[in-house]
Amino acid sequence: MIDHHLRKSFQKKVIDPILPNFSKVSPSLLTILALISGILCSIMIVYGFLFWAIFALIISGLFDVLDGSVARLQGCASAKGSVLDITSDRLVEFFIILGLFIRSPEHGLAFFIMLGSVLICITTFLVVGIFIQNEGEKSFHYSPGVIERTEAFILFGLMIVFPSYLVVLTFIFSSLIFLTGFVRLFEFFRLPNR
Repeated sequence: MIDHHLRKSFQKKVIDPILPNFSKVSPSLLTILALISGILCSIMIVYGFLFWAIFALIISGLFDVLDGSVARLQGCASAKGSVLDITSDRLVEFFIILGLFIRSPEHGLAFFIMLGSVLICITTFLVVGIFIQNEGEKSFHYSPGVIERTEAFILFGLMIVFPSYLVVLTFIFSSLIFLTGFVRLFEFFRLPNR
């Protein structure tokens, strides 16, 4: 919800002023850097470097926002870029969950449920997107949810910093992700002529 409601303001105040610095950078490179930063976050979690894990998480999120903005600035937004971006996003989430699991394997069921929630949510996102005409600035139909990238990263950050609350935080994360998927399905089935 944060992305949906604050994205335009964040774009205008934070991203647009720095976009000229990235005018010659490949959007795909930024996507790859977001992925590498996410993997580094996972490694930092495993080895207990929590400050660096949070730093890498923030950098991953920043590159993830920049790649699409740079693609639109350069007029080179494409289906291939969107596929790379969405795949990279899921890989970052997977690696962060994997890092948290390796750090706290005793909570394996909680992480398994988290992965299941992500699987269900991304399935509803993609399947609903197939049947709804894209009217946004992205190259695919974007269906906002109860929890989006910003909320997920905030919860990941809290899991990293407060491991004693890990089970509660994973429950909140999974519940919001499942709710997002089910709300998306509910809204889709309420549409006429579907």
